[in-house]
Amino acid sequence: MTAAHAETSAGGALSDAEVVRQSLDDPERFAELFDRHHRRIHAYVARRLGTQAADDIVAETFLAAFRRRASYDLDRPLARPWLYGIATTLIARHRRAEERHYRALQRTGADPLPEPMADAVITRVVAESHERVLGGALAGLARGDRDVLLLVAWGGLTYEEVAQALEVPVGTVRSRLHRARRRVRAALGDTDPLASTEETDDE
Repeated sequence: MTAAHAETSAGGALSDAEVVRQSLDDPERFAELFDRHHRRIHAYVARRLGTQAADDIVAETFLAAFRRRASYDLDRPLARPWLYGIATTLIARHRRAEERHYRALQRTGADPLPEPMADAVITRVVAESHERVLGGALAGLARGDRDVLLLVAWGGLTYEEVAQALEVPVGTVRSRLHRARRRVRAALGDTDPLASTEETDDE
């Protein structure tokens, strides 16, 4: 039994890895993984594509995860990077729709989601008053750079978790994030697009 199998949260809940392992024999257990993570995955996808598309992509994400669960690395207690990686791959199929989403934000300054863009997640990127400029800046980023930036800013992943999600080296995550931050910051008049402390070590 690996460390991941035995690991529990402070409240005594099984780790994600253990839930996945048990779901191999009892598929209904996989619903627990959905209950734990679907809201955050939905919020991330909705910020990128809008609420309607997010409903479908979240469903596809967990269906794909269920089908691939036998290949999940059980030494990773937290499944969140794996799920974000699947969702990001699915988002890539909607690249044009995502860019239209940001262009609409650039034109109108109106976030199509019911909550304001300056909510607890989005305030890590930019204040609400910069929504128009942010939309244009995000639309202009290369897909790989945008994926890294938004997984950190909107998904709340660490560099190591982003590397797991996208299956790239941590060094690639750092370079893509630095490039994306530089472009977005320039568009926002030198406002730092991220508020976390981790990336300050890189500059």
